Amino acid sequence: MAHAGPAAKSSDGSAVIAWNDIAATAALGACLAPTNNPLHESRMYAMTHIAVNDALNAIDRRSRPYAFRGQARGASPEAAVAAAARNVLVPLLRELPAPFADCVSSAKVVDGVEARYAAAINSIPGGSAKTRGIAAGRAAAAAILTARTGDGSDTQLFDTAYPQGSRPGEYRFTPGNDFAFAPGWGDVTPFVLRTAVQFRPGPPYALTSQRYARDFFEVKRLGGDGVTTPSARTADQTEIARFWVESSPLRWNRIARSVAAGKLDLWESARLFGLLNMALADGYVATFNTKYQAYNFWRPVTAIRNAANDGNPRTVPDPTWTPLMITPPIPDYDSGHSVEGGAAAQVLQRFFGSDRIGFEACSYTLLAGQTCTDASPVLRRYTSFSRASAENGLSRILVGFHFRKAVNAGIAHGVQIGDWTVNHSLQPVR
Repeated sequence: MAHAGPAAKSSDGSAVIAWNDIAATAALGACLAPTNNPLHESRMYAMTHIAVNDALNAIDRRSRPYAFRGQARGASPEAAVAAAARNVLVPLLRELPAPFADCVSSAKVVDGVEARYAAAINSIPGGSAKTRGIAAGRAAAAAILTARTGDGSDTQLFDTAYPQGSRPGEYRFTPGNDFAFAPGWGDVTPFVLRTAVQFRPGPPYALTSQRYARDFFEVKRLGGDGVTTPSARTADQTEIARFWVESSPLRWNRIARSVAAGKLDLWESARLFGLLNMALADGYVATFNTKYQAYNFWRPVTAIRNAANDGNPRTVPDPTWTPLMITPPIPDYDSGHSVEGGAAAQVLQRFFGSDRIGFEACSYTLLAGQTCTDASPVLRRYTSFSRASAENGLSRILVGFHFRKAVNAGIAHGVQIGDWTVNHSLQPVR
């Protein structure tokens, strides 16, 4: 493979990792993260890292580009990374719908991105390499913004008119919510998948089955809030339940930063974060299609309170059953969090060639004094990506959000999406 000379020399991937962190900071400031809107968050990360990957590969083609196929030999890679990321993040932040647009304005999120961009660009020596790098980054950003125009992501987020089910097993608004969240997201154009239904899982268990009753009693026993509803969770299980509530894109990108730091060059980092975030974004499209358009299955809180009418003599209702945290206003099956964990873990182990890579992680959704932003955050440690994915899935039972069937189907669904993404996008050029 021919390289483009000194300006394209491999350097460490810190610039890509830094912009991933900047994107996460912007998502927090925009109120997308840590819990409110992982859908637009995942799209923003994916588009940002596609632009970064394409800009670098215009300088030196090491993997297949996604949307921009120009050439910028001799350009500054660091300038290209900064310009690509900035010129995706800023317009996407400015076009977020309410109420997230209000957060962008009040927290001056765009100003924060612009300040980081100015600092990055000002640290690069002037000259033609810098100028060409900025131009490459801008062109790559423009290409992915154009490619994603009209992708369906402007769908209604808070649908108060969504038709609620009335028969056993049908989704209806969960306690504390008077809307369904983003029922049209399953029609958003995927980044890599051929269609949203490509790996759609089979149906949930029949309400009258013994397997459904088994899952019912598991979440009923473990998922209560411990106040209105007793719970058999241990202290560690309660920590797990709260730990994984935070946004999956926020969580898995932070994990990726921790395992990539100091190990990858710019091009490798760009490809890693491009693959990871396209898989995460497609995971949401696929799971929302499954949730709303295929099964529309009720959540445990609805099922437990209405068990007298489910036709299963093994289940026992509890009209006041309350989960540990307020159930998200989205159908149960399959578990989107589990899809995300399966997809992320699979991309990471495929990229690094091993599942058994240890890391530790903090959380934004633990109790005050224990979070990532506190002086002494709680850290959970993992010996492999798959163990983290499995704990992530288990957390959805422990917090009272999902039946185990939804979790297991979600993880398997995500693994297929992760494999497909690695096999069909940003392929290395030999």
